[in-house]
Amino acid sequence: MTAEQTGGKAVSMAVDLGGLQMKNPVTVASGTYAAGREYDDFVPVEQLGAVTTKGVSLDGWEGNASPRIAETPAGMLNSIGLQNPGVQVLKDKDLAWLEGRDVPVIVNVSGHSFEEYVSVIEALEDDVRVAAYEVNISCPNVDSGGMTFGVHVPSVEKIVSLCRAATDKPMIVKLSPNVTDVTEIAKAAEASGADALSLINTLLGMAIDARVRKPVLARVVGGLSGPAVKPVALRMVWQVHNAVKVPLLGMGGISSGTDAVEFMLAGATAVAVGTANFVNPRATAEVIEGIRAYCVEQGVEDVNELIGGLQC
Repeated sequence: MTAEQTGGKAVSMAVDLGGLQMKNPVTVASGTYAAGREYDDFVPVEQLGAVTTKGVSLDGWEGNASPRIAETPAGMLNSIGLQNPGVQVLKDKDLAWLEGRDVPVIVNVSGHSFEEYVSVIEALEDDVRVAAYEVNISCPNVDSGGMTFGVHVPSVEKIVSLCRAATDKPMIVKLSPNVTDVTEIAKAAEASGADALSLINTLLGMAIDARVRKPVLARVVGGLSGPAVKPVALRMVWQVHNAVKVPLLGMGGISSGTDAVEFMLAGATAVAVGTANFVNPRATAEVIEGIRAYCVEQGVEDVNELIGGLQC
């Protein structure tokens, strides 16, 4: 078991996320880190518990029209639209760059149809460089697929079951916060074969330029992320932790070790750093160190002791 040591006190930082073995409980939110190449000078990818790629579709998507990013108080809106060059480019460039690095790779899988999700997994299934999948049924920035699959129980059951049949690798299903009852969706994903759940994806929002009386984003609406969404994310992680038995990957406004610990206390086994990467390229390393420092301070020998430790 991996341990990080300071001042003579060792803390076991390894976690098991639905069969994915991570040396520490920190990965990155899809779409905020690419494959890690641009961040490698700041934080070598080997320091992470896992790398989560940007969402990939079968043949690539152009994404949405600009402007598609807007700053907001304590956060940002994005309407990128899952722009990506397709699964073959992911294999030839990103997975090739990650090959031989001591870090498991989670590929975020996207699609406009049930069949496309399955096709992406089938295209990657024999690739030993892929350790796990994150099935993204919760992106609010595409007009077909994405969030439309993740807000209704029957479609969640169908897509998760189809993806489950296509792979034996750990499968994480990414949930949308843009639902009335997130536990209902979580239970459906668990019953259909998810090994773990990740939450939350961005909250649907918009920004208006009052001077010209027009929306800031070309698509009008986008996904809100950053510190502003953290209270909502914590609440949903806590609710889902109390509703399912599979482990959770928590995310939403994490920028410090304390933020990450809060998510673990709410029930997350691991956490993902997202928007914070844009303002601090060393955010992931600081979160890892912050978790370890908290454990040393609190006399916690194994980070797994934090999971679900909230006292209500």
